[in-house]
Amino acid sequence: MSVPPWAWFAMIGGLLVVLAFDLWIVDRGEPKEFSLKQAGFWVGFYVSLAVIFGVVMWTFAGPVPAGQFIAGYLTEYSLSIDNLFVFYIIMTRFAVPKMYQHKVLLIGILMALVMRGIFIAIGSAALANFGWLFYVFGLFLIYTAVQLVRQFGQEEHLQENAVLRWARRVLPHTDDYVGSKITVKVDGKRLVTPLLIVMIAIGTTDLLFALDSIPAIFGLTTDPFIVFAANAFALMGLRQLYFLLGGLLQKLTYLSFGLAFILGFIGVKLILEALHSSGVSWAPEVPIWVSLSVIVLSMVVTTVISLMKVRRDTREGKDDNTPASVEQG
Repeated sequence: MSVPPWAWFAMIGGLLVVLAFDLWIVDRGEPKEFSLKQAGFWVGFYVSLAVIFGVVMWTFAGPVPAGQFIAGYLTEYSLSIDNLFVFYIIMTRFAVPKMYQHKVLLIGILMALVMRGIFIAIGSAALANFGWLFYVFGLFLIYTAVQLVRQFGQEEHLQENAVLRWARRVLPHTDDYVGSKITVKVDGKRLVTPLLIVMIAIGTTDLLFALDSIPAIFGLTTDPFIVFAANAFALMGLRQLYFLLGGLLQKLTYLSFGLAFILGFIGVKLILEALHSSGVSWAPEVPIWVSLSVIVLSMVVTTVISLMKVRRDTREGKDDNTPASVEQG
C-alpha cells in the first residue's frame, strides 16, 4: 500500500494530540490514583479510536489493508497484555506510589513508541532487501512460542537490561521519590529521581518485548505504515488496560498458551509465504481473514478457559473449607 507523506503526518499528529489531551485531562491538578471507572472509559476510548482508524483504512485503502491493521492491532494488543505482568513487577520492585503510576506508564510507553518506530523502520528496510529474513523471523517466532510453553507456571522476575543498569549506575539520583518530579536540585546539584529510572525501565523493557511482537506483525503485513499504526494504537491503550485489569492479570492462567499459539501460527505463516514467494508450489498463501480468525479465537478461548479454571479453583477451595466450618459449629 502506497502511503502519501501527509497520511504519516496526520496519523502521528493525531496520536500526539490525543495523548496530550489524555495527559491534560488525567494528570491535571494534584496527583491522584487512577480509578477503575477512568481506566474503563479510556480503554474503551482507545479501542474505539483503533476501530475508527480501521474503518477509515477500509474506506480509503480497501478491506485487505484494513484487515491487516486490525489483525496487527489485535496481535500487538494481545502480546502487550503479557508486558503488563512485567510492568506490575517493575512498579512493585521500585515501590512506585499508585498516584504516579499513570505518568510513569505514559512517559515510559512514549519512549517505547519512539524506539519501536526506529526498530520498525530498520526491520522494514531489511525485509525489503533481504528476503531470507522472513525465514529467520518465522523460526524465531516458533522458538519464542516453544519457550512460552516451556516457561508456563514459572514466576516472572525482573531482569535489569543493560540500559537500565547503566542509568542506575551513571545517573546521580535521589534515594526517595520527590512528588511527581523526575529531576530535582539538591545542594545546587541536579539529580534524577527514581521516577525517571522507572520510566527508563518501562520503556526499555517494552522494547525487549518488541523483539517478538514486531516480527509477529511483519508476518501479517510488511507495510511500515500499518505496522507502526498497529503498534501505536496498541501501546496507547496499554497503560489504561494495566489499571483496568488489575487483579485479573493473575487470573489469566493460560495466557502464555494463547500467545504461544498465535506466535507459532504467524511463524509458520511467515515461512509458508516466504516459500510461496520463492515459487514453491505446495506452500499456500494464508489470507488475512484466516490470521484474524486465529488471533481472535485464540485469545477468546484462552481467556474463557483461564476464567473457568479460576472459578473451579475458587469453588473447590470453598468446598474444602466447608467440612471444617461445619465441624467447628
